[in-house]
Amino acid sequence: MKIKSSQGLGKWQEVLQPVDDMPDPASTDIRRVLTGAVRAQNLVILTGLGTSLCVQKSGKRAAPTMGDLLAQIKDAFDVANMVGEPDGGPRWAKFLALANVPADNVDLEYLMSRATTAAEFLPGNDAKTLRKLVSTAEDIIRDEVDFMDDAIDLPVHEAFLRRVARRSSRRARTKLFTTNYDLCFETAARRSGFVVVDGFAFGSEAYFDSNQFSYDVVRRSAGEEKSEFIESLFHLYKIHGSIDWELSPATGRIAKRPGTEKPLLIYPKSTKYELAFSQPYIEIMGTLQASLRTPNTTLVVVGFGFNDKHISEPIIGAIKGNLSLNVVAINPDIEKASDAGGNAYLNTIGTLIENGDARLALIAGKFEDIVPMVPDVIAETELEKHAERLRNMSQKHG
Repeated sequence: MKIKSSQGLGKWQEVLQPVDDMPDPASTDIRRVLTGAVRAQNLVILTGLGTSLCVQKSGKRAAPTMGDLLAQIKDAFDVANMVGEPDGGPRWAKFLALANVPADNVDLEYLMSRATTAAEFLPGNDAKTLRKLVSTAEDIIRDEVDFMDDAIDLPVHEAFLRRVARRSSRRARTKLFTTNYDLCFETAARRSGFVVVDGFAFGSEAYFDSNQFSYDVVRRSAGEEKSEFIESLFHLYKIHGSIDWELSPATGRIAKRPGTEKPLLIYPKSTKYELAFSQPYIEIMGTLQASLRTPNTTLVVVGFGFNDKHISEPIIGAIKGNLSLNVVAINPDIEKASDAGGNAYLNTIGTLIENGDARLALIAGKFEDIVPMVPDVIAETELEKHAERLRNMSQKHG
């Protein structure tokens, strides 16, 4: 694990083993940065695929990477011939040929983008074939990202929420934005007793309504007029959609439908920039941009590689325009990505740090390694302790 901040003169510092029980400078700097984040007046968190890669299912990684998804699509296409097509042949070769993509391509987003664009210009049968293949590829992506079940443990996500989402009533609620389609944070919140405000009204018929984000939850004791805000509540915004969202063509409303076969997702392709300006994504992106411009705000980015332009541009713009915005970016590959030949957005942040910008920090580390270093500034309530005891008892006898 490493950190790059102005505290270390803009150079990467590696976390070392403590000597004589004294923490090394890098560990101290990481804890300083993370402590400042959770104590910020306004805490905004942006998470990406890196926060799901620690999830295990039957001893294996549950969440697929982009490379995994590409391999799954290729394998599925390779074992089936074109059905009902005049020339037949392997689906994968046909897919690459129609999309005009070389056989050695390893970029799923590039492939899906080329295929989607080509389908708009190819003649009749070829366009029909390519649209069918794109739809099949999207179905495979949907099935692979829908991996959550009751047998999967989420200790890292639960610990993370306990540290960042349990806030003092004097501070704004934590806003957690994620590009992930999966239900890791929702499941972890439910198991830990957190209330999630995600834009859907409480009740059996849950439809998306952005006004839900302006509501809050209070605790009122019997016989007392006084009420107090509950501790464990956060706002969840899913930038690219969710595996349990479904759009009704008849009404145009978005409902929460667990197990839906037609989830509302922005699939990995270049058109996701344009799709981000349709509902409900434009509401979510507007909230993200407004949050980043709010004074006394800290943005913690975890497991997001800054590869999505429509998300990265507002962050860089806010860094340049909001002098009270602090940013901490955490990713295991961030050191190499922030080099001159790497990601342009991370390189900009790294250059600002080298020039003495104390608001910014880059941390090279995995989600599961960082969480234990995030301070738990608000002690567990008796209700949370009791819920944990009951859950442990249930698991023991289950």
